[in-house]
Amino acid sequence: MPETRRQISPVDPVWDRITDDAREAVRKEPLMGGLVHACILHHKTLEKALSYRIAAKLASNEMSMVILREIADQAYEEAPELVEAARADLVAVYERDPACHRLLQPILYFKGYQAMQAYRIGHWLWDNAKYDLAYFFQMRVSEIFGIDIHPAARIGRGIMIDHAHSIVIGETAVVGDNVSMLHSVTLGGTGKEEEDRHPKIEDGVLIGAGAKVLGNIRIGHCSRIAAGSVVLADVPPCKTVAGIPAKIVGEAGCDQPSISMDQLFSDSK
Repeated sequence: MPETRRQISPVDPVWDRITDDAREAVRKEPLMGGLVHACILHHKTLEKALSYRIAAKLASNEMSMVILREIADQAYEEAPELVEAARADLVAVYERDPACHRLLQPILYFKGYQAMQAYRIGHWLWDNAKYDLAYFFQMRVSEIFGIDIHPAARIGRGIMIDHAHSIVIGETAVVGDNVSMLHSVTLGGTGKEEEDRHPKIEDGVLIGAGAKVLGNIRIGHCSRIAAGSVVLADVPPCKTVAGIPAKIVGEAGCDQPSISMDQLFSDSK
């Protein structure tokens, strides 16, 4: 008889660590068992857990959780890069946010991470010409998380949005990889023009809380935008800008400001 091959489950240390965190959370706080099992332990992969979490968050009387979960499952199946981006975002939050102590936390509790993954599904819908569904995702993300990202905006991997309140990212905005931003950041336009009208944020940029970056301008890689700044012109790579309107006040102070999360001016002098 031919030898029967035993199917071996793929090794996934990230998911294994998340499920270990989940079991430990339930052990320490049994009252969390229902939530943790529904969101994590009932699923075999990260993408299945994310599709459940996104659907549970965005469901309403107008669109059931079942339908939204089917949409998310299809997106993850047809576009594996969405799962890769979700993993990169998860690691970014864990490594850069001092309030994040377990990989479990962003999936269960952090609206910046959850909203980013919901946006990614909406962007996939947009790219597949499912515009009304994409707009629905945008609307629900805005209503539930207080984050308004147009589904046509292009956002890279390894994104960390800390606190994530009142984030606005416009239709023609482009955000590179390994970008960090804090709450109340706007990547917006400057008027009613209908063409390419939003900022282009290159890799490794750190954008401080309340910063407004307006117009079709380019923010060079590994630069820093100080909290509360209004940026209306291009920023060269590896610089720190601050003020209204923002001006160059020094060097970025390190190779990867979005990873170090250092927002002090002293290092840039």
